[in-house]
Amino acid sequence: MSRKYFLFALVLAMFFSACAQATVSPTVSAEPSTPIPSEQRTLTVMTHDSFAASDDVIRAFESAYDVAVRILPSGDAGTALNKAILSKGNPIADVFYGVDNTFLSRALSEDIFEPYNSPKLANVPSVFILDPKGRALPVDYGDVCPNYDKAYFAGKGIQPPRSLEDLTKPEYKGLLVVENPATSSPGLAFLLATIGRFGADGYLDYWKALVANDVLVVNDWDTAYYTEFSAHGGTHPIVISYGSSPPAEVVFASTPISEPTTAVVTTGKSCFRQVEFVGILKGSQNRDLAEKWVDYMLDLTFQQDMPLQMFVYPVNKEAKLPEQFVKFAASPAETSEISPDEIAANREAWLQAWTETVLR
Repeated sequence: MSRKYFLFALVLAMFFSACAQATVSPTVSAEPSTPIPSEQRTLTVMTHDSFAASDDVIRAFESAYDVAVRILPSGDAGTALNKAILSKGNPIADVFYGVDNTFLSRALSEDIFEPYNSPKLANVPSVFILDPKGRALPVDYGDVCPNYDKAYFAGKGIQPPRSLEDLTKPEYKGLLVVENPATSSPGLAFLLATIGRFGADGYLDYWKALVANDVLVVNDWDTAYYTEFSAHGGTHPIVISYGSSPPAEVVFASTPISEPTTAVVTTGKSCFRQVEFVGILKGSQNRDLAEKWVDYMLDLTFQQDMPLQMFVYPVNKEAKLPEQFVKFAASPAETSEISPDEIAANREAWLQAWTETVLR
């Protein structure tokens, strides 16, 4: 999810999260099942660069276990995973959060995680538990989908797109901007959405049609969303983003708005669902604290903080969503499905074929 949003608005996010925390009490166990020494230790949590959590949420954990939590941003999800693999056996952190289902099989095959059967998994639906051995535990999810600028289509008197197929039609020529899947997490997720929708034998024909319809490819989500997307001053009214982009537009609007300026295409398997995981790194010197942190990420205090911090959905079925998500986030009834094993086996070949088809 990786994950992802609005770096310039982090300060504002703290304000909103502080408001949200007024009604959320930490649910950390007062008595750890594993005794923890009285002297303060440091728990290092390796993350992708889009990780965010409220200060109050971090402090609640630190206070409960007399520990200093060190967050270690380590690049995007793929880069962070590479760092975890390179330091295997002598890890630079105790816990790694942020590997998603597009890289999960690689993380498991590299054997970087120690199994942990968190009791908090009892509140996580089985659809999110992709590693039955408990090495990578699901924390959140989000949907990568086409988004569009509502004002553009209203002003032009054009119906907005309703499916992936629509994006190849003449009326949408030159309107779509996408991220390069070789350099962008949402770009890769959208590539997987097209493979899930059209199959490994048909997705390249679909991309050829997009190229013929003047699709614009950029390297990253920030460029696509904040430079090229017409909702933020660009010239392309359709962009690949997230189902949670509309509530983010409301939350971070410089002038308060009651409705998002953007909407999401969710029908016809037009989205790919990203699930993000946390795991205890092999060789951690703080296994007891690492277990408590994993439990904490799956418990209500952390889960209910995430939506307005990273604009992802909690996996804990007891977690309540903020009003902005309930009103404005778009959740597809059906997504394109590709298993982590299939992604691992074919990701590089799919990327190579896409590059040769779209960029050459």
